[in-house]
Amino acid sequence: MKVKTRDAGQVVVFDVSGQVMGGPDADTFHELVKSQLAAGKKQILVNLGKVNWINSTGLGILIAGYTSVQDAGGQFKLANISDRIESILMVTKLAGIFETFETEEEALASFAG
Repeated sequence: MKVKTRDAGQVVVFDVSGQVMGGPDADTFHELVKSQLAAGKKQILVNLGKVNWINSTGLGILIAGYTSVQDAGGQFKLANISDRIESILMVTKLAGIFETFETEEEALASFAG
């Protein structure tokens, strides 16, 4: 898993690519979330458009990020989810937890409202 961050107005976009499978990636992702929160940036969008696989540990990474941001009074949303990842979210009942959007543009607009 690789993660690049960029600012889109008041929102920080995490561009994630590769396989989200846990291990050292979990610590890296969590540190990125914590550093953004420490900088006062509480609106985070995770762009999963280039993720080709996520396992249960990878879902745990997203849940931990979501929880940290929620606890800080922020918003944590997902965009560009493949059909495969969407079905995993449905089966695990996480689709009702995460706010998901088909495109980054739709997700960014949702932060403004």
